[in-house]
Amino acid sequence: MLDPIQALVQCVRQELLPGLHLESLDPHHPVVVHRVPVPWRCLGAGNYAAVFMHPDYPEQVVKVYAPGRPGIEAEVEVYRRLANHPAFSQCYVSEAPFLVLKRLHGVTLYDCLHRGIAIPPQVIYDIDAALDYVRSRGLFPHDVHGRNVMQAKGRGLVVDVSDFLNAQPCRAWQDVKRAYWWIYRPLFLPLGLPIPYALLDGVRSGYRLFRRLTGGGLR
Repeated sequence: MLDPIQALVQCVRQELLPGLHLESLDPHHPVVVHRVPVPWRCLGAGNYAAVFMHPDYPEQVVKVYAPGRPGIEAEVEVYRRLANHPAFSQCYVSEAPFLVLKRLHGVTLYDCLHRGIAIPPQVIYDIDAALDYVRSRGLFPHDVHGRNVMQAKGRGLVVDVSDFLNAQPCRAWQDVKRAYWWIYRPLFLPLGLPIPYALLDGVRSGYRLFRRLTGGGLR
């Protein structure tokens, strides 16, 4: 009998990949998922890959890279260096174009803003500590933003580590923290108002344009 991870890998090969259609239309925007086979569900998409889960395997997720998008080997190396840390996922299997990862349960800070869920300071402190650990492992916290970090039971987690071999300076997390302390805490947190995705996406696009124009090095 196959163990759960082996059974999931077999399911990926036989069900997910043959029935999946995703593509990367723009390297600066999330990949587009056109079709997902039942009963798989898409949990989210980044600029290079999308993440899926199967209801029979609730503690694992499968990250599939879009055709033509690089980075899977680098991500495997990042997970190898991170080893076992509670703020990060773990990589169980790597077999291009997919990874089988430990599932992190929580809500991204981006979705917290959209849903009006309070983000306590402990989440920010936890992510800071996790990124210090990243540096101690010879890695570089790169492209850490509201879609790539989450909170679970008031604690901070880092969801996406795929760019942590990129040594190019990146101010993304520092800018998120400034926005948290200067704007979110005094203005939005007391009101608890949900923020429409249209507004969040507009701010995100404007920020990325600003960083590129000012040499911020953001993808």
